[in-house]
Parts: sequence; C-alpha cells; structure tokens
Amino acid sequence: MYSTCLFCNADLGRNEALYDFPVGRRIAFDSRKGRLWVVCRRCERWNLTPMEERWEAIEEAERRFRAARQRLSTENIGLTRLPDRTELVRIGEPLRPEYAAWRYGDQFGRRRRRQILIASGGLGAIGALLASGAMAGVSVAVFGGLIGSGINSALHGNPERIIARIRTEGAGKVAVRRRHLAETRLERGTEGPLAVELRYKGGAARLEGREALRVAGTLMPHVNRYGGKHELVKAAAGALDDAGGAEGFVERIGRFASDWTAVPLNRTSTKRKARRNWGGAFTSGLFGLDAPDRLALEMALHEEAEMRALRGELAELERAWRDAEEIAEIADDLLMPSSIQRTVERIRRLAQ
Repeated sequence: MYSTCLFCNADLGRNEALYDFPVGRRIAFDSRKGRLWVVCRRCERWNLTPMEERWEAIEEAERRFRAARQRLSTENIGLTRLPDRTELVRIGEPLRPEYAAWRYGDQFGRRRRRQILIASGGLGAIGALLASGAMAGVSVAVFGGLIGSGINSALHGNPERIIARIRTEGAGKVAVRRRHLAETRLERGTEGPLAVELRYKGGAARLEGREALRVAGTLMPHVNRYGGKHELVKAAAGALDDAGGAEGFVERIGRFASDWTAVPLNRTSTKRKARRNWGGAFTSGLFGLDAPDRLALEMALHEEAEMRALRGELAELERAWRDAEEIAEIADDLLMPSSIQRTVERIRRLAQ
C-alpha cells in the first residue's frame, strides 16, 4: 500500500475512519467509476490508489459519507469531515468546471499562497538589510547587482536551482534546473500527440510518446509554481472542456506548441537561450504558454497519467513514483530561498 505522495514524496498520513484503507487524511472517491484517491495535504495533488486496494475502501467510504450528519453537497460533489477529522470527498457526475474547482482549486490556491509568503519573506529580509546598511553608513549603490539578483530570486526563484531529477530512456537520470524550464520546448510528436525537447544540466534530449507525457507532467508543476486564483482555475477547466477532455487538450497543445514554447537562438552561438521580460520573469519555453493553458496542461497530464493507470499500465505509475523520490527540491525553502540567504550574507559583510 502506497503511503507517500506520488508527486512530492511527502507522508500521506493515516486515518482511523476507513478500516480497509488507513492511509491519508483526505480521501476522494467515485463509487460509480470505482476510483479512489488520497489527497496529499502538502501539495494538494490527488494520488490514485492501486486497483486491488480500493473496492472495500470505496464501499466503506460511501457508507461513512451517507451516515455523516453534516455534509456539504452539490448535485455532483460532496464533502464531509468524520469524527477523527478525516475528510471524505464524494464524486458523482460532475461537470468539469465543478470537478476542477474541487480537485485542483486547493492545490493551485495553496501553492499560490505559499509562494507569495516565500517571496514576501525574502523581500522583507532584503529591505531590513538595506535599512541596516544605511544606518551603518554603507551606500545603497554598493549593493548594486546583489540587490537586483536577490529580488529577482525572491520573486521568480533561483534559476540555477535543481528542481527535478528525471530518468530518461536515452540519457539516463538528468538534473533539471529552473532556467531549463524556459529552454525546454514542446512540439508535435511522431509517437504521440506531444514531444518534449528537454534541456537539462549538460545536455538536451528529445522525448517522445509516453515518456514525453510523463516528463512534461513532472515539469509543469514547477512552471505553475504560483498556482492560480479561482478565476484562473475556472478558465483552465473551461479550456479542457472546450477541447473535449484531457486527451483532446494535449492534442491541441501538440498542434500549436512549437510556436507557443519557442526559445530564441543566442546571437553569438547556435544555442538557444531563455528569454525574460522586464520584470525578470521567464517568458520562453514552457513559460511561453499563457496562464490558463499552463494550468490546463498540468491538469490534463495528471488525468492522462491516471487513465493509463486505470487501463492497467501500472509500470508507468510506479516509474513516476520513483521519479518523485528523486526530486532534489520540490519547492523552495520554507522560510527563504538559498539564493536570498547567500545574498543576505554578502550584504551583511559589506555592511560591516
């Protein structure tokens, strides 16, 4: 029985409410389709459970949900909290916008709040050091590029930070830095709807078929590190609905991806270089997709991976689990990014 999150490798916790399935503190289930998920309380992503472990748990969850005295329900989705504080989410026949609001709203909203707190903490620390430096008689001009670099890292993350280690069939296990997301392109595939031109530390590789979808699914949460507000999640859900679902949306992205995720060539060489806007945010590569499409692609790749698992392709699911364990740092430091910490130390030395 899986007990850690497929996506961030965090402990899923335990419950005392479901005798046949004691894993997790928020359980989502669909009795009609026979699906059961454990929602990670750290990253808010939904972990599909193995087929052999779900049937008795679904029946028990259905009984506990119906017996609950207090529950919030629409025509399609319901939520209740059991005495041990385990939460049950019951899926009926939801329309996609409503389903997306329940499934992805917490995930993207919590991600957004967390990154705003991290950025605010980093900017606050820099402001405090500037004030202390001024009091010590050190000119602000001395700090120069250090301050600019620190602010950019606080807002957009350290571009040199390794955000994932991914197994590939041709290149083995590779390290992907944050800036590589802006140098990685999506194209129309020859073995499937989508291909990934992956940039990584020391090289590049073209990925096709299922491997391309798996790797893209690993990278998109880092592109969407600021999550999204309710309106943006709703727009992303609408884009999926307009495309006819996850598979249709991935095919649509594949048709236009080469233009949307283009990476400009460096003027002095044949290599491609990430592009930034005036505020320091990346705008090329995977960041070239507009905000609703970025969120919709993450949703679609997540659901597409689940469909493969439901069709019995558990080897892909297990491989994704192994990849999750190899992620160097899923998110930035809780209190302050390491790049800000280094900048702070340099400013302190200048102020002494």
